[in-house]
Amino acid sequence: MLISVIAGINITLLEGCNSQTEPLQNLLEQIENITAQELHLTTPVTDVLNMVLNTSGEISESSSSVSPAELASYGNNVLKANEKLISTLVKPTDTNDSVSFTLAAVEVEVFMVGPSVTLDKITRLVTTNSSVDIDLIGIAKNNNETRSAAAVAFMSYNTMENLLKPDFFNTSTDTIKTMMSTVISVTLLKTTNTKLTKPVNFTLKHIREFDPDGSLSCVYWSISEWIVDCCSVLETNSSYTVCSCVHLSTFALIMQTSRPSESDSKLDVLNLVCVIVGLVFFSLALLTFALCQWSPGVNNVARINLCVSLLLAHLLFLLTQQFLRLIRPHQVLCAVISGVLHFLFLSGFVWMFIEAVLLFICVKNLSQISSKRRGVLRSGFLCLIGYTVALVVVAVSAGVNPKGYGSEQCWIKMDKGFNWSFQGPVCVILALNMILFIYIIISLTSTLKNLNAEVSHMKQTKNMTFKTLAQFVVLGCSWILGFWKELEILFLILNSQQGTFMFLVYCVLNNQVRHQYRQSTRKSSLTYNVHQETLMTQASIFSKGSAILMKVT
Repeated sequence: MLISVIAGINITLLEGCNSQTEPLQNLLEQIENITAQELHLTTPVTDVLNMVLNTSGEISESSSSVSPAELASYGNNVLKANEKLISTLVKPTDTNDSVSFTLAAVEVEVFMVGPSVTLDKITRLVTTNSSVDIDLIGIAKNNNETRSAAAVAFMSYNTMENLLKPDFFNTSTDTIKTMMSTVISVTLLKTTNTKLTKPVNFTLKHIREFDPDGSLSCVYWSISEWIVDCCSVLETNSSYTVCSCVHLSTFALIMQTSRPSESDSKLDVLNLVCVIVGLVFFSLALLTFALCQWSPGVNNVARINLCVSLLLAHLLFLLTQQFLRLIRPHQVLCAVISGVLHFLFLSGFVWMFIEAVLLFICVKNLSQISSKRRGVLRSGFLCLIGYTVALVVVAVSAGVNPKGYGSEQCWIKMDKGFNWSFQGPVCVILALNMILFIYIIISLTSTLKNLNAEVSHMKQTKNMTFKTLAQFVVLGCSWILGFWKELEILFLILNSQQGTFMFLVYCVLNNQVRHQYRQSTRKSSLTYNVHQETLMTQASIFSKGSAILMKVT
């Protein structure tokens, strides 16, 4: 049993109730009995507010067992109880006074004006994620009964949407409704004339990622649903929205987005299958690089690190999307994951560029490819470039905008141009890779025309040309397809199969790998034949021994 004293009244929260809703009902009934009286900001007020919000939070967490009508009813009662509690903080003043405090679930600001107030501008009340502009001076002048006094309470709730759900916004279309702001309440306390002299403007910060294709609505709460009447959107961007309403109530910002179509669901399944297949071939490529004995002139450091970066990036992204519902509530974890994904994908692109440069050097020294292949740059220097560039970009991005990580999909946020922290370096690398790729194609075409060598050499050069064409995908040039929505499926397939193309080009079509495979196959065949001959010899000896033994007996 928990007891708190407010305004001389004992507030008791009973424990061990049979129903989850009984403690809240009991608490709200006791708060209803509080008489209107003055009280300065003291610990008991915040204690009781915490009790109300924590108890209602327990109900919202088990909302699956509570009907929507009950949730709406509890939400109404919580709003009414909180208003009752906050009204006890209002005290007479000749000029103006204010009271504010912050709890885990709510921020409260109470502003009071008296007959001798000298303010001549619109009153602005501010919380972390919202603000309100209200003409409290004009309202006070119309309150002759209270000697031109007025008081307004501004409350910003962090968890009220769990009771007053966005799904309570009834619209004609079947859409996904998302609460884009904290739920706020604006109430005139102990004020006889509550008629507004001017519309009230609210600035609501977006607490979730903004969808440019979504539809935003400024709504207010009315008994059992969110209603849009008498409220309008004045201004909006990716970060905040300004709403205007002609009355006071409990307000919120709700975004409506279209439900995923059947084709989108099929696309998600295709993406899942393609990514899994790509991960398998990334693993096979790494296994081949580890087991194959490469000649001293071959430097596979770029290929290995490219495989590692993309394998980890695709794997982390896949796991994140599969467990998004569990990860999303933990904002810090979501932000960390998006930062790691940013680093892994960027490092993958840097390694694509390094591989393009090495291929360029390889083609430029085509006549001496066997002796100088990949021997131009050292492995340590390549690793320094491959990971440091990506690390610097991520570190600078996080330093400039730490809140840029952790979107709804646990990726980098698209607002305030933060998406260019990824798209900028990627576009630069793609442009350079395309230039190198085109040069390589031109060089090989020229070499084939002027080549007067044996057919075997010709075949080797044609094989090199085929590999170079396959590099279009390996070097990430296929990411350019992402700029066209019509090529979304082709973009998805090609970029999820970079591991497949790497395995084909660097392993299956690699002469050295194929030669070692044939040698291992011959050794296995020879070992099998020797083993068979040994078994046959042993069987013959055993047969002869058995015959001799039978004669003796």
